Amino acid sequence: MATTSPAPSSPPVTESTAVRERLRPQILTGRVTPEQRGWTSWITTVDHKRIGILYLFTTFLFFLLGGVEALLMRIQLGVPQNTFLTPEKYNALFTMHGTTMIFLFVIPIFAGFANYMVPLMIGARDMAFPRINAWSYWMLLFGGIVLYASLFFHPPEAGWTSYPPLSENQQYSPGNGIDAWIIALHIIGLSSMLGAVNFVATIHNMRAPGMGWGRLPLFCWTMLIYAYLVIIASPALAAALAMLLIDRNYGGTFFDPTQGGSALLWQHAFWFYSHPAVYIMVLPAFGIISEVIPVFARKPIFGYKAIAAATAGIAFLGMLVWAHHMFATPMSTVVLAFFMLSSF
Repeated sequence: MATTSPAPSSPPVTESTAVRERLRPQILTGRVTPEQRGWTSWITTVDHKRIGILYLFTTFLFFLLGGVEALLMRIQLGVPQNTFLTPEKYNALFTMHGTTMIFLFVIPIFAGFANYMVPLMIGARDMAFPRINAWSYWMLLFGGIVLYASLFFHPPEAGWTSYPPLSENQQYSPGNGIDAWIIALHIIGLSSMLGAVNFVATIHNMRAPGMGWGRLPLFCWTMLIYAYLVIIASPALAAALAMLLIDRNYGGTFFDPTQGGSALLWQHAFWFYSHPAVYIMVLPAFGIISEVIPVFARKPIFGYKAIAAATAGIAFLGMLVWAHHMFATPMSTVVLAFFMLSSF
């Protein structure tokens, strides 16, 4: 004869249990807002996939502008004694091309890929701060507009490195082109900083349950290191830009050796950012390669831990070698020897 066992009794509901149940956060849906449609939805969006697409389209537009500038320079250099461009226009194109390709294309294009892919790869619904994510994109676009608006009055002509005294002295760089360059880079740099903080917060705090650091996709590893490099290095460039703006417009002497300043100060601050920027540009590409090749090879990546550790090691060493861009400057032999060995 079949017997039935009594159903397990539920634990008694005590006062503490009832309190915990009342305090447990709940999400209640009052109404479902229909998805926005039309072109205005792209302006107001905070969806990470749409913002990623906006990044990619915008950076590709700047890539085309930078490519046209490069072609104009190549036409000038095509034959000896060419008069296609005046020296001033050539310097302006050289400055705009370098600034565009580095600050408006190569660095932010990976922010576009990461905005689209990182939440999907780690199992998150969106980025940690969706509105800040949208604002970082719009600041990138506004920075590019500020830079290219200088074409209508006086574009910068001091090169993308803008070394003082060429960029500092109004006699050598008249007009407001350098000032527009400074303001544009401030805006673009703030955009990068906000995006980097967002990537760090997202990857650290929004991974799916069970996705430990040993299971994090390599592209997410490279974007995390990218973000840390941006956060560490960008303030040096922001400080240098602020000092240059003060020197040009408010009587500062940070980079004027005749008044107790130092032209080398700009080079140290600029390259403290710009050498790590090399790895800000290349490490995400390594991450993409490390994701694509295993998929088409149909084999898991070999040396996952070594690749992740090497990415962090490259970033650490990349922060120690900025002065190898300054071997022609009058630094002490001991300092130059350190940077030579660390670069080796």
